[in-house]
Amino acid sequence: METRRDVFQAIADPTRRTIIHIVARKPTNVNTIAEQFKTSRQAISLHLKILAECGLLHITRRGRERICEAKLDKLREVNEWVAQYTQFWTGKLDNLEDYLDHIADHKNSNHGKSTGKNIKRKRRL
Repeated sequence: METRRDVFQAIADPTRRTIIHIVARKPTNVNTIAEQFKTSRQAISLHLKILAECGLLHITRRGRERICEAKLDKLREVNEWVAQYTQFWTGKLDNLEDYLDHIADHKNSNHGKSTGKNIKRKRRL
């Protein structure tokens, strides 16, 4: 049975995220990547295999070396997924802020005070 992998699985692991960071700067050979970690070369090879299966890494042979090159186009899928939730939660938090301002204004108007907090602030997640 073939294991199906996706970009979300690839970035779920901190070691694989670090590998992506390393090879995103410049193509790097497998040994140089493995030297950055305290885990075995076999474990790093498995991480590299998963990254390649997910399409985030391309491994080519140059003589005796295996060179890893980042292919980060697939990260757009992650960015689009995160963006939809960023927009969703920004809207929810803006609505909550409006509601809390309304309650504060209503409470203070009952006491003859004005808060002046009706200025809309942009929220970043």
